Amino acid sequence: MSNQILGIGSRVKHPAFGEGAIIGVDVAAYKVCFMMYGIKNVGKDYNNWEVIDAIEYEQAQSFTEAEKALSKILRFWNASQEVVELGDKWDDGMMVLQPGDDGLKSKEIPIKTFFHKIVMVRDRLRVMEQRINASKLTDEEKVNLQQYITRIYGSLTTFNVLFKYKEDHFKGDGGKS
Repeated sequence: MSNQILGIGSRVKHPAFGEGAIIGVDVAAYKVCFMMYGIKNVGKDYNNWEVIDAIEYEQAQSFTEAEKALSKILRFWNASQEVVELGDKWDDGMMVLQPGDDGLKSKEIPIKTFFHKIVMVRDRLRVMEQRINASKLTDEEKVNLQQYITRIYGSLTTFNVLFKYKEDHFKGDGGKS
């Protein structure tokens, strides 16, 4: 590593602690959040780690900016359970599955239960994306797998009607091929 100072959000791989993200920078050390070992201070002059993704250091950071960076890091590593809200119109609702055969009984599922399963699928797709990006696959293999995930998101856009906030929606490739 050169004399470059890494900024908050930079991703690193430490030989002993594994992968982590810089969550703070002070005079002599980085505050790094490692997945398996928690938060550790690492001297700025330490050069035995691999810099996975360097983010430019910005001298003055407000608490809000640092909080946003930490949220982004935690979402990336799926360390925080994101609260995703069901649309108000679906509160206490039921989903009814009516079979085509009149002799069979319909199935009722609370929409909240179904919604939770949809959110779990979305979260697991995000983790899969992260693992693909962090893997040792070639760039071409990563792109091919990412295209499949994008198509899966596109297939799930039907369920966007359940989400309270648009930013939680599934987004596919918009019909591009």
